[in-house]
Amino acid sequence: MNTKIVRFLVFFLLILSFSLIAQEKFEKDTIATSEGNIIITFIGHGTLMFEFQDKIIHVDPVSREANYEHMPEADLVLITHEHGDHLDMEVLSMICNEDTKVILTERCKKRGAEGTVMHNGDSVEMCGLNIKAVPAYNIVHKRSSGESYHPKGAGNGYVVDFADKRVYIAGDTENIPEMKNLENIDIAFLPMNLPYTMSPEMAADAAKKFYPNILYPYHYGRTDTDELVKLLEDTEEIEVRIRDMQ
Repeated sequence: MNTKIVRFLVFFLLILSFSLIAQEKFEKDTIATSEGNIIITFIGHGTLMFEFQDKIIHVDPVSREANYEHMPEADLVLITHEHGDHLDMEVLSMICNEDTKVILTERCKKRGAEGTVMHNGDSVEMCGLNIKAVPAYNIVHKRSSGESYHPKGAGNGYVVDFADKRVYIAGDTENIPEMKNLENIDIAFLPMNLPYTMSPEMAADAAKKFYPNILYPYHYGRTDTDELVKLLEDTEEIEVRIRDMQ
């Protein structure tokens, strides 16, 4: 075989191996739907990746949680808000191509990110998925200036329909009243780190507003996730799953 071809194949296999190793360090769950499986990759903090029907959906991809040079390109990116642990312009340039769809907020757009702006209450069909932007904000916790860490109307949570499974990605929020309007949530991601989002008690209260079948706490930092498990241990409708999402 031609020496150049051999070298190319070796180089290609090395790159592929590094890519697989980079992805294998993350925990994954597989959820069955009526139209194929959702594979959820728990990257860290508020950063997730979904694979569904040969589509790659990145949520709040940031370089501090993964080396995105070794992550798959995105068909769709969801960005909840403009803070640096959720919006990373350099990562977007790595995983987006000319066909990638990006959904973001007005404040993300003002930071220079390109994509479709969604406001609380907006709905869209994109990449074969029905997506709704829902409120995500603080009520109790505020900065020393008196401004909320996440003001009402500035950030989004997203409800995404993967065939017959409805996934709620809450973004940075507290247990806001609007959560009572969520319906038929199969999988929920709720943030749990003070003072920016919720305590375990607040997260438990949030879950009881809409009763997801599966609840993943995420963006939880050093919060003791066992506290949430204890608070919901008698709530049989909700299965709490703990994954590495500090």
